Amino acid sequence: MIDFRVGHDLDLDEVIDLYRASTLGERRPISDRERVRKMIEHANLVVTAWDGDLLVGISRALTDFSYITYLSDLAVRQSHQRQGIGRELIRRTQKEAGPQVKLLLLAAPAAEPYYPHIGFTHHPQAWLLYPGDTVK
Repeated sequence: MIDFRVGHDLDLDEVIDLYRASTLGERRPISDRERVRKMIEHANLVVTAWDGDLLVGISRALTDFSYITYLSDLAVRQSHQRQGIGRELIRRTQKEAGPQVKLLLLAAPAAEPYYPHIGFTHHPQAWLLYPGDTVK
């Protein structure tokens, strides 16, 4: 039985282990513990999934609880994928953010087919300013 919880009071090592075990660690700065700590601490909506004492999934988001929620991380351990955990993390994130709030995310190329399958609509007009780039 998977238990879902809301809150960001998490053990940093458990979060980093989850990122590694989900392959999200390939695209997150998991070797920089302070940065990962800040990622968790400053997210204002975190939903986690637990299999007993094992952290098996996380949805980490930034939201205004009114208009938009940026779903910055969705990770599920590979050992626990294809059980509906990711879908439930998204559903609970959406519920916590509020009934009129849009969810926005940037998908890793390998994950892109997943999101339309669960109801997301592709929106190609996104722009990024990377660290080190300057506003001209």
